[in-house]
Parts: sequence; structure tokens; C-alpha cells
Amino acid sequence: MEIRQVEFTLRPRKRGFHLVTDEILSELPPLPETGLLHLLIKHTSAGLTLSENADPDVRSDLAAIFDRLVRERQPYYVHTYEGPDDMPSHAKSVLTGSTLTIPVTARRLNLGTWQGIYLCEFRNDGGPRRIVASVLG
Repeated sequence: MEIRQVEFTLRPRKRGFHLVTDEILSELPPLPETGLLHLLIKHTSAGLTLSENADPDVRSDLAAIFDRLVRERQPYYVHTYEGPDDMPSHAKSVLTGSTLTIPVTARRLNLGTWQGIYLCEFRNDGGPRRIVASVLG
């Protein structure tokens, strides 16, 4: 089994859920006939997940849900010196996770019909995000 690994940067995005499947695919080495793609986001205030890739309303609804689940400026937050969106962004990142593993079949990501890879940007100004992609196959 061969393992190939690349590290790349996703362009900065505003706070929200962003479909990045094509941007990630453009950075990958050729995919094997069968194998796995493992992605790691190297940040604690953003996440990666899979969700609906067709209707953009899903992305805005998810942002609204997460903002209601984890609110800013709560009196019980101790970690507050990096701004009101910082501690909530860490909590949201824990909820979404920082890794994804996706099967590769016939040299393509074996995603469901309506699945896409999301960058979950939880900071108002998170900046560029570093991704490590490991292709096993």
C-alpha cells in the first residue's frame, strides 16, 4: 500500500459552512483505484464535515443552528482574551471534528449523491486554513 501526503491551504472564508469539495480535490495527488482519503484541518477554531452539497440553504441553516447551540459572550467562559468568537469556535470545532476519512473507489471519492466536504469556519476572520491530506491506496 502506498501513502501519499500533501499539505495545502484553503483560501480564507467568512464565518459559516462552506462547500470545499472541488478546492480540496484540486490539491490532491491522483487518487488510487481503491483506498482512503484522510483529511486533517490544522486548526482548533474550524472543522471539517460532510453534508448536503446541493441546497445552499442547508449551509445557512447549519450556521444558525451552531450559533444557537454555542453562543458568544457567555459569563461562564474563561478563555476570552482572543475575542468573543474564539471560545465558541473551539467548542464548535469539537462538535464537528477536525478530520474526515472518505473511501476512494474507481479513483473517485465515494461520497453519497448529495454529500460534499464542508469547511466549517467558526471565526469571524479565521484566515487561511491548513489541510493535511493523506491518500492511502
